[in-house]
Amino acid sequence: MTDIRWGMIGVGAVAERKSGPAFANAVGGRLVAVAARRPEAAADYADRHGIGRVYATPAALIESAEVDAVYIATPPSSHAALGELVARAGKPCCIEKPMSVRLHEAEALVLAFERAGLPLFVSYYRRSLPRFAYVRDLLREGRLGSPTSIEWRLARPASAGTGNAWRLDPREAPGGLFEDLACHGLDLFDDLLGAITAVEDAHCSTHAPGAVPDRVEARWRHGAGIAGSGRWAFDAKERVDRVRIACAHGSIAFSVFDEQPIEVASDGTCESVFIANPVPIQLPHVANLNLALRAGIAHPSTGRTALRTAIVSEAILHGPQAGLRHHHGGDA
Repeated sequence: MTDIRWGMIGVGAVAERKSGPAFANAVGGRLVAVAARRPEAAADYADRHGIGRVYATPAALIESAEVDAVYIATPPSSHAALGELVARAGKPCCIEKPMSVRLHEAEALVLAFERAGLPLFVSYYRRSLPRFAYVRDLLREGRLGSPTSIEWRLARPASAGTGNAWRLDPREAPGGLFEDLACHGLDLFDDLLGAITAVEDAHCSTHAPGAVPDRVEARWRHGAGIAGSGRWAFDAKERVDRVRIACAHGSIAFSVFDEQPIEVASDGTCESVFIANPVPIQLPHVANLNLALRAGIAHPSTGRTALRTAIVSEAILHGPQAGLRHHHGGDA
């Protein structure tokens, strides 16, 4: 089987550090082309990273016969329009998370690729990381008993740096840093504990009218009856990132973002396990993309799984009436 020839749209910080090097180096694929809203930025990226082709527009890259599959790494407000172009071009696509900042656009993207019979993936790469595979295996082996609850506290100091500029702009990211960061954890919990079937309570607050949320609290429930709760603060004085899954005979504690040891408590003992993240961090995710496209092996993060996370985020930001129960028919 030949390598998958990937074209990448967007050359920002994520593409620079996390994803671009992964698409260039993962087994089974090559990064052969780039494009961006500013052609000079795409040319600079290609020159520094040895990418052979630069396209003047995203549409030109999408339509190129030299590109087998497309990775979209632009800000979320552009994901829907670019994804639609990829579906029309008849090519597989991987989109950075969140899939879109508007739920109806995420739903339309999933349907567009399904109708075209094309794979759609989303870059919730934590589903492919070894450290979370360890947590998943712990839960499935049953030594700790059935999970009963999960709690996540995430706090970040306020930041208005250039890297966060679009994330704090209600036009680009109505859900702010919650939508950009919390979705990683909510999607991971979906993978570890099963789909979230109800958001039972949620509260959001902002520091000024019209601003993006900077504090969010929510309670939810997974399909197996597991209770969940989260508190997210993006105006905090200190950085906190701690998840605790309580089980019938023990618990597991870990961080979603920080590279901290996994703590496993059982029968009066506590075990600390450190599993380093790969460099670049998206390498296992992209390797799994190449396996999915070359060998038909199921990928853990698809448009459908990401749509579940989008529905939960919408219900937390805008209330359960936003449609979680309605949308949860089948695997959506």
